[in-house]
Formats: sequence, structure tokens, C-alpha cells
Amino acid sequence: MSRTSDALYELQTTLGHSFVRIELLIEALTHSSALNEWRGNHSHNERLEFLGDSVLDLLISEYLMSEFQEVDEGILSKMKARLVGKDTLAALSRSLSLGSYLFLGRGEELNDGRQNPSILADTLEAVIAAVYLDGGLSSARRLVLNVYREKFNLLNSNGQKTDDKSQLQELCQRRFGFLPVYHLSHTSGPDHHRTFEVEVHLGNDQYGAGAGRTKKKAEQEAAKQALVRLQEIQA
Repeated sequence: MSRTSDALYELQTTLGHSFVRIELLIEALTHSSALNEWRGNHSHNERLEFLGDSVLDLLISEYLMSEFQEVDEGILSKMKARLVGKDTLAALSRSLSLGSYLFLGRGEELNDGRQNPSILADTLEAVIAAVYLDGGLSSARRLVLNVYREKFNLLNSNGQKTDDKSQLQELCQRRFGFLPVYHLSHTSGPDHHRTFEVEVHLGNDQYGAGAGRTKKKAEQEAAKQALVRLQEIQA
């Protein structure tokens, strides 16, 4: 097992938490596949993942209850389900570059395990648990609020997630100070069954393209691609 102290320090800086028990962070980053190649008594991150799932549920529920006091339980449940879903967790894990810090077995390395969405999602839950065990609930809360900041900003006052085009517009205004521009690049098919192809540009660069039966749907698909690309660049 090898991971330089510089790398662990770098990750702690990213997380905003300095571990008293660094072994908790190492355990959180250890995939079960790594144990087949290590000697001695080591732990993988599945137990921490189990705990982190519950800690995250609590903290997301606490945030939603506080911020959306007029929203009923049904909508809050749907909001929470989106925020703690595997796709969201994997994207957030990429934004923290957790994949680059993982301890993996050779087989998982060859299978591109550092980019595996399930592994990335599980690792983030394990890291949240490690922070909770090391620093208590307040430290875990601080981490979750920081990691989820942009996701929280994209929830509107009705408790609903905004659509991809609105998300991209808000993100561009906040991060770059300008709006995305959509171009109709191609249309095909007869009038009653037309397909529209749209590109979205941020500044001088194309960030996404989409197709749909209406220009609105094509723009939504293009915006979705752009959001994914921006997430990858940030990671």
C-alpha cells in the first residue's frame, strides 16, 4: 500500500478537514479489491460506506427541512432522492477527484475502476463517514454543505430541480459572467416529423450538442451535455 503524505494532505485540503485519525481516510479510500494484494490486517471502505449513507441522508434531510419549510414531505423526499442518488454522488466524487486517490486492486485498475460511477459514489459516502467519525457531525455537515453547494443552488423556491437549460444558464452566469448561446445546426425529416439539431456554445467553444423533435428538446439535450463537460473539466 502506498500513498504519499503529500497526496493525503492535498485531499484533506480539498475536503476542508484535517484528520486526527488519518487511518480513517485511508480506509475510506480503500476498495475491497485492494485487500487481495496487501499483507497484514487492513480494512476496505464498505462499512464506512454503510455509515456514510445514513449520515448523508440525515444531513441532506436536515438541510432541506431548514431551507424549504413550506414544502411538503412528498416533494422533500423526491428532492432528497435526487441529491443522494448514485449519479449525483458519482458526479460530486469526480468534482473532488476522489478517483485519483483510491487504493484499487490490479484487476479493478485495468477495468478503469477510478472512473467507475458506482465505486466513486460509494467512496464519497465512505469519506463522509470517515469525516463524521474523526470530527463529529459538525465536521461532516461542513463537508456536505461545501460539496453540495452548487447542487443546492440549483434547487428553486418550489423545491424543484431546475431543468438542464436553466441550470446551465445559472452556472454560466455565476462562474463566467455570461450566458450560453444556442445555434440551430441542422434540421431533417418531413414537416410533420422533423428533427432539430442544436449546438450550445460558451464563449467561442462548443460545449454540447443535442437533437430532438422540437428545438426546445434539442436545446435541453445540448445543455445536458454541456453540464457534463463542465463537471468533467472541474474534476
